[in-house]
Amino acid sequence: MTAPAPVPAPVYDCRQVFAEELTALAREDSRVVAVCNDSVGSSNLTGFRDEFPDRLINVGIAEQDLVGVGAGLANGGLIPFVSAAGPFLTGRALEQIKADCAYSGHKVVLCGQSPGMAYGELGPTHHSIEDLSWLRAVADLPVLVPTDREQTRAAIRWAYAAEGPCYLRIPRFKVPDVIPPGAPFAPGRAVTLREGTDVTVIAIGTLVSRALDAARELAAEGISVRVLNTPFVDPLDEETVLRAAAETGALVTVEEATLSGGLGAAVASLVSQHRPVPMRLLGVNGFAPTGDAAFLLEHFGLTAEGIRRAVHQVLAAAVV
Repeated sequence: MTAPAPVPAPVYDCRQVFAEELTALAREDSRVVAVCNDSVGSSNLTGFRDEFPDRLINVGIAEQDLVGVGAGLANGGLIPFVSAAGPFLTGRALEQIKADCAYSGHKVVLCGQSPGMAYGELGPTHHSIEDLSWLRAVADLPVLVPTDREQTRAAIRWAYAAEGPCYLRIPRFKVPDVIPPGAPFAPGRAVTLREGTDVTVIAIGTLVSRALDAARELAAEGISVRVLNTPFVDPLDEETVLRAAAETGALVTVEEATLSGGLGAAVASLVSQHRPVPMRLLGVNGFAPTGDAAFLLEHFGLTAEGIRRAVHQVLAAAVV
């Protein structure tokens, strides 16, 4: 008798959680405001606008003004959530993010909507794959990549309570819930989602569920995979990463971002200096072609099967 096929886990749009949490914060605190760049709909801020019409500022398609206005509002004692599509928020307004937010220490929550390759069919101009690399290079700016609804809620609440600015990715690509309720969420704190002894997979954002799928498949082959989630790409949980390197002897990093300067680069820089082990970095190489998000993830091997292959490669390297 053939076993029934597993039922896929339900998936969710974290932009809805973003809108719900932001609206709830606004009800609790009159200082909370939203600033967007003609992106009320795509930022899921329609309900916020309807409930708080005087607390949503739409600057139009002018991202440098977007961040500058946010910094000015923060300087005036408000708590601005500055929301725009990831490629435009980070690419067009990088100087303002550096000077007006991070260097000046203004409490601005920068919300990069639909990051990675979520706008797949619109091509490389709309892919936000460089944001982690650009913003990791900016001092005093935490970089957050939540994984699912639970972690998105935690990220928004943490950003609201934090002293200074931060950058927060809000995924458009629907994902299942994988983070345990009550899991820690703090700078420099990773979440161990699965224990393992042979290799560690470190994943963020939309790819965490795929890393867990790969770990389950590899377990059937007798390979024990530890899965770490590092919602803070910066600051990284150095202690947990180095312990994983020492205990499992091999690492694979997985991110929906360019390999030049993102999660993999952060982990490789740390490990190479303190605990060198074989590594494989999975991410985006060069400009991505045009196609839907599922096609692009498959193209770059950002799938459970791609992660499984990378694990086999790194384990082979570890025994050479």
